[in-house]
Amino acid sequence: MRLTMYTDFSLRILLYLGTKERVERSTIQEISDAYNISKNHLVKVAHELGKAGFIDTVRGRGGGIRLAHAPEDINIGEVIRRMEDDFHLVECFNPAGNHCPITPVCGLKGVLGRALNAYLQVLDEYTLQDLLINKNGLKMILQQQNIDT
Repeated sequence: MRLTMYTDFSLRILLYLGTKERVERSTIQEISDAYNISKNHLVKVAHELGKAGFIDTVRGRGGGIRLAHAPEDINIGEVIRRMEDDFHLVECFNPAGNHCPITPVCGLKGVLGRALNAYLQVLDEYTLQDLLINKNGLKMILQQQNIDT
């Protein structure tokens, strides 16, 4: 299973914000500079994270984004389910677009379905806090990236 770049960027935004104090706002430009990612891409991702309730967004002067919940309350499995737009691993996962002639007699869908469920169950065991195991090291690298750009 490969996550989309959109989901990757979502997790990176959450990790960045997780290195900050909950009351501290960060700008999209800061995050863009830290990861060397297009600001335009991050604006879209941050908007969706806000709609999903993972981050708080404040527009205008003095605005920015911050985590809407404590890192230990942000479940990674939930983030991935909300940000991924397609879990159709193979054609037969999508009834509307399935034209595979062997679907009625093929066991692949069942096997891959179980694998997908196992994958998501593992992700459900982790929170953002679990990914911040070396918060100080992460913060140092991200700050250095901001200085270098």
